[in-house]
Amino acid sequence: MNGKPEWLRVSYDMSEVRAVYGLADSLSLNTVCRESGCPNIGKCSKCGSATFMILGKYCTRDCRFCDVECGRPAAPDPDEPRRLAEAVKKLGVSHAVVTSVTRDDLDDGGASVFADCVRAIRAATAATVEVLIPDFRGDRAALDAVVASRPDVIGHNVETVPRLYSAARPQADYERSLGVLRYLSENGDGALVKTAFMLGLGETEEETRDLIRDVRGTGCDLLTAGQYLCPSEGHLPVAEYVTPEKFAEYRRFALSLGFLAVTAEPLARSSYMAGEMLREAKEKKL
Repeated sequence: MNGKPEWLRVSYDMSEVRAVYGLADSLSLNTVCRESGCPNIGKCSKCGSATFMILGKYCTRDCRFCDVECGRPAAPDPDEPRRLAEAVKKLGVSHAVVTSVTRDDLDDGGASVFADCVRAIRAATAATVEVLIPDFRGDRAALDAVVASRPDVIGHNVETVPRLYSAARPQADYERSLGVLRYLSENGDGALVKTAFMLGLGETEEETRDLIRDVRGTGCDLLTAGQYLCPSEGHLPVAEYVTPEKFAEYRRFALSLGFLAVTAEPLARSSYMAGEMLREAKEKKL
């Protein structure tokens, strides 16, 4: 599909973005903002939020919607949690989001590194901490390791409707992802549970509403939905540009089901306005 609509056009101050990139590079850290080509890179830096990608820059899965490179990753760096905490402190980040490539080559999928990063940030700063984890192949011991580090939010993305998994993320499983969300909701030790999905891959409205119901049925607290944007000609094409009005309709529907906070707009991504969503959810729980 050619010709992005006007509501998907963005501009931002590159000086603020360069400051984040410069510090990340100096500490040998990856940001998902850059690696995934996120369109909100300028806006989040102004809101005191930053999203860091741990465990290297090469993913062991080859999802056809994602711009993160697939390849053979190196062994985890034991000093990465310390450097990550240092970056969060130097940037003055109030809400830190930590995500990763998928590491199916590791016995625990990288769960212990996530836990070490959360503890390091907690020890060095007063920032709230959100983790966005892969499915760890459904390993409950790995999920428990992350929970034990006490993040404020634990996210795992369903990404799209089940019919499109074979085309968009063939190495993942919709029911397994729902199982991860359900387990975290039941065993998360107070952490809010979050997920995200994309629109514009060819899903129907009925499928989208079913997905929202499925996710809420796991006990998930927070939901983000955004427009899929094709990173290159080698990725899945955009089937539809969903209007802001339709996103608003899905947001109203999700809130009616009991989600504590919902962000649904074309440029929204997993960690978009993450700190604001956490604050909104906490206020509702008071």
